[in-house]
Amino acid sequence: MHTIFDLQNVSHWYLNKFEALKDVSLTMSAGEQITIIGANGSGKSTLLLMLDALIYATSGEVYAFGNPVTEDRFNSLDDNEFARYFRTNVGMVFQNPDVQLFSSTVFDEIAFGPLQLNMPKEEVIKRTEEVMKMLDLSDFRDRAPHTLSGGQRKKVCIASILSINPEVLLLDEPTGGLDPRMQLWLTELLQDLAKAGKTIITATHDMGIVEQISDRSIVFGEDHTIKADSSSTEVMNDQELLLSANLIHEHTHWHGQVQHEHFHSREEEHYHEQ
Repeated sequence: MHTIFDLQNVSHWYLNKFEALKDVSLTMSAGEQITIIGANGSGKSTLLLMLDALIYATSGEVYAFGNPVTEDRFNSLDDNEFARYFRTNVGMVFQNPDVQLFSSTVFDEIAFGPLQLNMPKEEVIKRTEEVMKMLDLSDFRDRAPHTLSGGQRKKVCIASILSINPEVLLLDEPTGGLDPRMQLWLTELLQDLAKAGKTIITATHDMGIVEQISDRSIVFGEDHTIKADSSSTEVMNDQELLLSANLIHEHTHWHGQVQHEHFHSREEEHYHEQ
């Protein structure tokens, strides 16, 4: 498997005041299914934005497909063959669909990416129709995205990325706001895409899906450093690690003279508060 992303001692600060990533070194290879897990504010979304070349390292070096990823390179007005290659092969689904959606109809939203790649009109229509059919969106082709439900808008976001057929999919908290049926649909879709050979990198604090959608998990601590990088099974079975990363919390109850310890994920705590 060839290396897609290579980060070497990368740190990132917002406004030169707020640290978001600290001395991060890792590699990600083609065909991997990876979850990035950590408490809110630990740096998961920042890492995804960096992998999508939407923000850049304050210090350290980032490489994608063997090429350096720098602000000068991606914002150059010169003809940039690598930037075009990158945008064709890396797609990101944002946590909030409304950040991503802007076209007047579902069809136009899904067709936008292929159009930017200068594909023939017939190929753009073909791809758009195929993706709408695959994600059961054909009935909404002429609807404005903002009139759809949250789950449907998430589908349109995913469809708008799949229409360019990228090698790498980046997803930021993809199950957020979805009902159980939509969560199951999304989990099965990611599993199918993995079988098709896609590289899938998902940032999440939903512990219930980690082992279902990934073989490898990278755990961020609240100090914005990597605390673990191992198989998803090993990570999910390491309660001490999950506690230290504030991904689960421990409830201790006494029944007579017997002490019982119960572990809960942050996602479960949020669910019970609804």
